[in-house]
Amino acid sequence: MLLGLAAPALAHATAGPSAGARAQPPATAAGERQIRPNVLDIGDPDTSPPGSNDWSCTPDEEHPDPVVLVHGLAATQAANWQKFAPRLAEEGYCVFSLTYGVKDGVSTPLYTPGGMTTMESSAEELAAFVTEVRGATGAEQVDLVGHSQGTLMPSYYVRFLDGADHVDDYISLTPLWEGTALLGLDTLYAYAKVLGLRPVVDLALDQACESCSQFLRGSDFLKRLHAKGTFDPDVSYTNIVTRYDELVVPYTSGIARGENITNIVLQEECARDFSGHAGVAFNPNALDHVLNALDPEHAEPVPCRFVSPIGAP
Repeated sequence: MLLGLAAPALAHATAGPSAGARAQPPATAAGERQIRPNVLDIGDPDTSPPGSNDWSCTPDEEHPDPVVLVHGLAATQAANWQKFAPRLAEEGYCVFSLTYGVKDGVSTPLYTPGGMTTMESSAEELAAFVTEVRGATGAEQVDLVGHSQGTLMPSYYVRFLDGADHVDDYISLTPLWEGTALLGLDTLYAYAKVLGLRPVVDLALDQACESCSQFLRGSDFLKRLHAKGTFDPDVSYTNIVTRYDELVVPYTSGIARGENITNIVLQEECARDFSGHAGVAFNPNALDHVLNALDPEHAEPVPCRFVSPIGAP
């Protein structure tokens, strides 16, 4: 299973029948949510992870903000959040998740990746989903927990689509605020622009993954975001990064400065944590840091557990 940024190869390999854009489970004739089985069918974008998308959940005083989980590139909500969603629900949070950015023609019978359309269009899907969550729960704001693309894409929602009014805490796993220089692709992309070849490159890449070029350091998407200001002063940000991130290069792309920004380098907290990019979404140390960020008044020490590169203890 590929999570996070490892999408281009998967996208080309999975081109198939049209899947259509599905950001959330379909409604029944009565307008109520269909919640599909949430364990086995992780390749279906409509499948919720365990503990997520209980539309009858009512936030309590201890957990007033619903938590919205935002997956990474080429993932689905169920594939990305098998570890985090049930734990957050056990802690008393109303947990919601969506699969966004499903691209027509990029699918197999067993797996339909999300995050493949432009981040602008995915942000529109997220905005609509947050509105629906707020309407169902009566909450004024939500907390966002994102992984990889799910850290960067929501910034467009917050900064350009008035999302700051509806977001309290914004927690990012393996973020890439400055983009990635993975395999020197950012340099090659810049050369293509100089040579006048970028439209050709974009056309070829966008057939499968419209968001992939937006991650590259120096992309037009990042320039626009930086010009606006990546972080909103009224939102509380927590960045959780790993030194062993093989896809966000350098990993410090996920570190930012500001009075409302907290940065956590997993290896500075625990030298026995060897989790890589995808593994952070299954990392118990990272999960405890997320819980502390959601409820800082009741933060507890995070045990230093051994974690393998894939996130398993």
